[in-house]
Amino acid sequence: MAERTPWALMLSAGVRLGIAPPIFWRLSLREWRALNARAETSLSRAAFDALAQAHPDKA
Repeated sequence: MAERTPWALMLSAGVRLGIAPPIFWRLSLREWRALNARAETSLSRAAFDALAQAHPDKA
């Protein structure tokens, strides 16, 4: 199943952080995920290892 974007949480965070709408809409999802990282939404070590194995760095 595709990951859904948590717009309600992101909009609430934007208001809480005082981010102006034009700036909010320029932020990438990666930037939002970094700003809103929480332990329960962070990548676990097992998930990281699985991703690293599936997509190894190229030498």
